[in-house]
Amino acid sequence: MIILGISAYYHDSAACILCDGKIIAAAQEERFTRKKHDENFPKNAIKYCINEAKIIPSEIDHVVFYEKPFLKFERLLETYFAFAPKGLKSFSMFLPIWVKDKLFQKHNLIKELEANIDKKDTWEKKILFSEHHLSHAASAYFPSPFNQAAILTLDGVGEWATTSISIGKNNNLEFLREINFPHSLGFLYSAFTYYAGFKVNSGEYKLMGLAPYGIPKYTKIIKDNLIKIMDDGSFQLNMDYFDFCTGLKMTNNKFHKLFGGLPRKQESKISQKEMDLAASVQKVTEEIIIKIAKHVKKITGENNLCLAGGVALNCVANGILQKKKIFDNIWIQPAAGDAGGALGAALAVWHLHYKKEKNKEVNIDLMNGSFLGPSFDNNQIEKVLKSKNATYEYMEENKLLDLVAKMLTKGKAIGWMQGRMEFGPRALGARSIIADPRNPTMQKQLNLKIKFRESFRPFAPSIIEEHLSEWFDQNFVSPYMLFVSQIKKNKRLNIEKDENKLFGIDKLNISRSIVPAITHVDFSSRIQTVNKKTNIKYYNLIKKFNEFSGCPIIVNTSFNIRGEPIVCSPEDAYNCFMGTNLDILVIENFILFKENQLDKKIVNYSNKYELD
Repeated sequence: MIILGISAYYHDSAACILCDGKIIAAAQEERFTRKKHDENFPKNAIKYCINEAKIIPSEIDHVVFYEKPFLKFERLLETYFAFAPKGLKSFSMFLPIWVKDKLFQKHNLIKELEANIDKKDTWEKKILFSEHHLSHAASAYFPSPFNQAAILTLDGVGEWATTSISIGKNNNLEFLREINFPHSLGFLYSAFTYYAGFKVNSGEYKLMGLAPYGIPKYTKIIKDNLIKIMDDGSFQLNMDYFDFCTGLKMTNNKFHKLFGGLPRKQESKISQKEMDLAASVQKVTEEIIIKIAKHVKKITGENNLCLAGGVALNCVANGILQKKKIFDNIWIQPAAGDAGGALGAALAVWHLHYKKEKNKEVNIDLMNGSFLGPSFDNNQIEKVLKSKNATYEYMEENKLLDLVAKMLTKGKAIGWMQGRMEFGPRALGARSIIADPRNPTMQKQLNLKIKFRESFRPFAPSIIEEHLSEWFDQNFVSPYMLFVSQIKKNKRLNIEKDENKLFGIDKLNISRSIVPAITHVDFSSRIQTVNKKTNIKYYNLIKKFNEFSGCPIIVNTSFNIRGEPIVCSPEDAYNCFMGTNLDILVIENFILFKENQLDKKIVNYSNKYELD
């Protein structure tokens, strides 16, 4: 049986395909259209999934959409009526769009599938709908290594639910508790994202990265005015301070007055106030998540926890949750946001609708390292490079890894494109920019000269799994870069007293460990553990770098510039390479040096750069 899952029309549209319950392919539409967070019908992602599965469209048994539009429309109508006459302008804008494009989703899906995938297919008989939080919960539990687990879903909102607790046993899901709109932890965090001058639904991770520079001085104000938190972690927002129910903004004048001014204008200078606000809402978020997790443990008695929903991408909170040892094991869906809803919707049909058994092998992660996107062979790559009139060399793998590892030790920033593209927001060694973490200027260099983004943004370490406990206070694997832990004290540097007195961004220029490029201002790192099974080539590269440097870690950041999606194709990679200050590009077995791109002679780089 072949099931196609789709998420679309809000943000991060995506497609996934299952063949007899096995995850064959999944990808976000943005990677093909080059429009970040593309919300449109994922025609390119669907075509890719069909090609990867080696099927024709008529072989698809079901197409399942990740939420129920009528329930969502009901929530929107009830919300506007509840706040009427406030929000009339917003209501007049939303209603025509919903009636025309979103309410009758089945008709629209059929129209898009006929126009873009196969005009002759009988799509009407194949279309099913899942619920938003069911899709999230299914995406978290069914690929997890557990046959029984509690499931916590936290996001902005689906149809009605914003927070839900469920339990997975074998091939069944049972929902136990939920918190409904407008009371939303995701929207609370997004409100501060908006107020700090970042884009909602894309800038939340910036707020999280900014938090360690601040002091959580506003936590009491938040808890006294904006949100009431109960002992079991349930909560209520005070809607007097928010505008997202009926307006076109997240916050209102009362919110602005509470925090002493209007929201920061985008691209303006970030002040200590924004840092303190970030630290404060992050602390409140962590408190709520811990309380909910304790309640989940109490009512389910489960030892395993699965997480999904956009809030599950808050890796700082995840790290704190793990350290609390409320659950023995935690597994987080790597595509935890709405893109992962496509996967969850398909899995829900397979396991819940058709009652198919879950994989019973314990400790088997079915996400394949999240490497579920397209790959390109050397013939395809060379064709692109020739069309670009690029100067390049083909190398056998061992020789290539030697050269790349050596170039890392020389301070080179390298675009690294290998194998199948990652599904989800994180680059995990398939579409990454890599560098030497020991370089004290590398964080600023990568941010300002290559990524063209804010200087405070931290970078993640990719570390060989076997060396994890030597470098970080963490004894569990983190293949999806979804947990933050502290670097070991014996790897830290002594910080002078006068440096300890610095505040805010002034802290950025201080080296805090022997791997300063991946050590945040609070000595934390968002860790990716790398093993042989899921990414042998990346593993061998880090191993080779360790042989040269004595350091089993490399810097890993996504292969893109600010405002663009992660690269997908060889052409994307080449364009990003040529449009930035990257020194080297490696695509499968081909290596390109920036300094030689104006010299069209083929250069033998392995001879030019000695491997001593």
